[in-house]
Amino acid sequence: MLHHVSLGTSDLDRARAFYDPVMKEVGLRRTLDVDEAVGYGAGITVFSLNLPADGEQATVGNGTHIAFEVETRAAVDAFFQAALANGGTSDGTPGLRPEYDAHYYAAFIRDPDGNKIEALTFAAT
Repeated sequence: MLHHVSLGTSDLDRARAFYDPVMKEVGLRRTLDVDEAVGYGAGITVFSLNLPADGEQATVGNGTHIAFEVETRAAVDAFFQAALANGGTSDGTPGLRPEYDAHYYAAFIRDPDGNKIEALTFAAT
């Protein structure tokens, strides 16, 4: 069973400024804030951004993305708008993805470090 997922960042202040409002839209709040990481969860930390332990620049994983399931299509839309408003870029606008499921509604963004994150729902409306 997964305990948490971490992505790399080269700038924790920028990560906080981006992820604080974006994670709010998927129901998570900041649960960890230390010198080398910032984390989010509903209780325990389930998602974090970390400075690389080797001291090198963070890099993006090709083919890697983190998906957050939300309850409504409006929540997917709010996630997308919050991401764009806080320095993220679109990697797939909100909409149906029928190749996955008839009700798979999702949006994909890139955070300021280039990490790909997604919000999705199977809600019919």
